[in-house]
Amino acid sequence: MRPKTMSKVDELRGANAIAIKEAKEKGEKVVGMYCMFSPQELALAAGARAVSLCGTSNNPIEEAEKVLPRNLCPLIKSSYGFAITDTCPYFFFSDLILAETTCDGKKKMYEEMAKIKPLHLMELPQSSQGEKNLNFWVNEMMEFKAFLEDFYKVEITEENLKDAIKLMNRERDTYKKLHQMNMNKPALLSGVDMLLAQWARGFNVDKEKGLAIIEDLIKELEEMKAKGISPYSEDNPRILVTGTPMGLGSEKLVRLLEDSGASVVALENCTGYKPIDTNVALDKDPLVAIAEKYIKLPCSCMTPNHDRFELVKKLAQDYQVDGIVDLAWQACHTYTIESYGLREYIKDEMELPFLQIETDYSDSDLGQLRTRVEAFLETMVS
Repeated sequence: MRPKTMSKVDELRGANAIAIKEAKEKGEKVVGMYCMFSPQELALAAGARAVSLCGTSNNPIEEAEKVLPRNLCPLIKSSYGFAITDTCPYFFFSDLILAETTCDGKKKMYEEMAKIKPLHLMELPQSSQGEKNLNFWVNEMMEFKAFLEDFYKVEITEENLKDAIKLMNRERDTYKKLHQMNMNKPALLSGVDMLLAQWARGFNVDKEKGLAIIEDLIKELEEMKAKGISPYSEDNPRILVTGTPMGLGSEKLVRLLEDSGASVVALENCTGYKPIDTNVALDKDPLVAIAEKYIKLPCSCMTPNHDRFELVKKLAQDYQVDGIVDLAWQACHTYTIESYGLREYIKDEMELPFLQIETDYSDSDLGQLRTRVEAFLETMVS
């Protein structure tokens, strides 16, 4: 049974595309962002709408490959393809783009993107460990704040920052509660629907309206729980998906898993649980607090990245999973390399079945992937 409120989540895509156009027609500020390391709080404190940008569809990749190499991560090619084809309304209506140096491919792509839109690049430390890296990241926050103040001719006050932090903390708490609804056995929401709800979060032009829909969804799921209603049974293997980000257009692995009889109960990736796990502290300097929260995001671009392994273990235990599937987009070297260490960690710490998938956005390998997924799930029911 699919919750009725999911139809409102489905409608958010079209509604937000209209809302971003209306916001610009009213003269509102819009800052476009790609990555979970991008501090939305600063854009909100400047009086701007902070929106995610398109990058999860295979459609614009062919056009992107006229400039970018074919053997590049599909997320990077898709992001650039949307930009140059003017097929992403959020990019089109953004005043500026906040970019980040999470990987070599993205930072070089941003050089080309900067020819299209004003772009501010945040230099991300390569490690989340130590005072030196935190101080560096705090300075990046200060530079982005100064950039926004100069670009928009506004003053970002401490009060503005604290109000933005409270809003983003409330958003994270709400989506965290939604994700945790799938701790129930059996799960209350399909993995595909959880992915769509979490992915849509970044595109909410009006955060309050977006939150209201998710709060309604949570209430409906609580009612389903009370009545013992679920789209799954106790026999469906419970799967945790970790690795690279996914969204509408790049969700084929989750669909394959569930079409093959699994229940994807948790999504560790940065379009899932990872960015909502912790909040920004309110009892210290706002820029320092924002920096401390964001630098601790356990992305594979950080070295070492033990925090990701620990988060995977925590989610596996909390959601009582039967197996773990690790996704890496082709040419995403950090996640592909880290997969080996994750496999060994899971074997030593949890002794759970583990499957590593490396693919792209196309459907060309669906048959092969289906065979691997079905064989993997058979190990849990035999």
